[in-house]
Amino acid sequence: MHSKEMLEKRISYEKMLAEISEMAVRVNDMDAFLQQALQRMGVTLHVSRVFMFGYQHEDRTFACRCGWDDPELGVRRGSGGIVLHIPAAAGELTSGTVLNYPDTATMPFKNYRDHLLASGVKSTLNVPLFVYGSMYGFIGFDEHRFHRQWHDSDLYILTTAAQILSRAIENKIYERELVENKNLLESIFGSVQDAIITVDASLRIITANRAAAGICHKNIAAGKRFDLCARDCTRACLALLKETLETQRSLRDSQICCFRGGGREQMAAVNCSPLLNGEGGFLGGVLVIRDITRLARLENVLRERRNYQGIIGQSEKMQKVYDLLHTLADMNTTVLITGESGTGKEKIAHALHYGGRRAGRPFIRVNCSALAESLLESELFGHAKGAFTGADRESVGRFEAAHGGTILLDEIGDISPLIQLKLLRVLEEKEIERVGETTPRKVDVRVLAATHRDLKKAIAEGTFREDLYYRLNVMNIRIPPLRERVEDIPLLAEHFRLKFNGQYAKSITGVSTEVMEIFMGHPWPGNVRELEHVIERAFVLCGGEMIRPEHIALEAAARPVQREEAVAAVPADEKQRLLAALEKAAWNISKSARLLGVSRWTLYRRLLRHGLERPGEEL
Repeated sequence: MHSKEMLEKRISYEKMLAEISEMAVRVNDMDAFLQQALQRMGVTLHVSRVFMFGYQHEDRTFACRCGWDDPELGVRRGSGGIVLHIPAAAGELTSGTVLNYPDTATMPFKNYRDHLLASGVKSTLNVPLFVYGSMYGFIGFDEHRFHRQWHDSDLYILTTAAQILSRAIENKIYERELVENKNLLESIFGSVQDAIITVDASLRIITANRAAAGICHKNIAAGKRFDLCARDCTRACLALLKETLETQRSLRDSQICCFRGGGREQMAAVNCSPLLNGEGGFLGGVLVIRDITRLARLENVLRERRNYQGIIGQSEKMQKVYDLLHTLADMNTTVLITGESGTGKEKIAHALHYGGRRAGRPFIRVNCSALAESLLESELFGHAKGAFTGADRESVGRFEAAHGGTILLDEIGDISPLIQLKLLRVLEEKEIERVGETTPRKVDVRVLAATHRDLKKAIAEGTFREDLYYRLNVMNIRIPPLRERVEDIPLLAEHFRLKFNGQYAKSITGVSTEVMEIFMGHPWPGNVRELEHVIERAFVLCGGEMIRPEHIALEAAARPVQREEAVAAVPADEKQRLLAALEKAAWNISKSARLLGVSRWTLYRRLLRHGLERPGEEL
């Protein structure tokens, strides 16, 4: 070929590449682009047919995607339905080899050779296409008129053209994935229940999802300044956002209380993070706000139900006590609080007083068993000057001191018949008489009484007035002994651990499993007070981080519940119910406890009572 012809050929090739590159920049329809590119190559190269096959990775076949035929041949094969199964040739193409055969009869790949010869192809050139480094297919150049020899300059141009097509395909895939990801992100962004707001460094809103209008304010919108678009909101999150913008650091799980328009209070968890571009450059901030109002309320309810006005316990029996306390708190009804020593009767009285509308008024406690009759009468009702020897001035009694508030008559079962009679009048008439006076004085006092004694038995023995009993026992709150609510022991132990850690400046992390087993099996005749003293003693003796059996007083650990007593105290069918739950949960203790509605410790205790053991193991 003459130099002039070679120059013209090279110019036409370069022009072809330029046109294909220009088309690749603005691809809208990929199929149309590929068809135009193949046609442009076919016209420039004066070849009989140009086609593109896509590679099917699943079955390692090639399917024709599009093609162009020289109109002068008068044959149009189209591109549909042609599928090639050419494993050997596919292996060469996948390795990046260009298949260049001026005479198809010399091709070593039988399947492919037979297909080409049957189609009347005299020579072929196949250039592999790779997209994102993976086999995508190949471009084929078939010649039906003569045996064509492709030169190195031709191969350079055609491999360059193939690379242009590969980049165009990659760009289109990337563009499609970008659109899909954008749509997916917008869908996620819009459907998230948390408010998501992005702002630039000047607090101008870049984006805000739909939830932002509900959680923050309906005026939250792109283009507005975040600190100006919700004037009737307290904007408690603004300080957190500003801190992130100033420090370019994230703030995690900050809880705020804010008020929206109309005075609606809500609790929110706020996360602030720097907004960065792809290169890590700072753009602004991302504010994520989650409405946790309902969760906070539920947590408060749960917290109250585990610690009601300083009373610790979450057992079913204590829940009933809490319900009763809640019902009686705002009432003026006289309440009789009964329970064994150490169960916390005074705490129940405190809960009734400080949980009701008398909370701001005096709470007066009188230990009725600590004073003789004459002293107790003066202590309760007061006395006039000269009422008895040594009464050199008048004295206000506890009832008068408690005016408007509450008086707790502790150990009411120990008072004498005379004091019983005077108390009966106070309860009936709402008035008292000081010792040495005859003029009654009106008092507005809520009376609470507490005792560990069996008052009905005292009535039968003639030591307690029946009419006073019924006056006191308008409502009765019985506090269960600790042995009846052993599921509360771990909670109480943790409460005392925290208390004594602060009191003794220690860092004890808890009690060992062995100690807890001792606690769960002990009858606790001294109830909660005994448990508190046992743990306090352990704190004195413990020099490590864990309370162990050697730190527990022997007398506290040596009184396990008798098996006969334990079995007698539970329903007759309990063993069957335990077995049914254990078998249903495959002897998983936690799952079995949930099925029975009890704690794990309660379940362990009941298993011990009935002597139940996991099959093949010791309990």
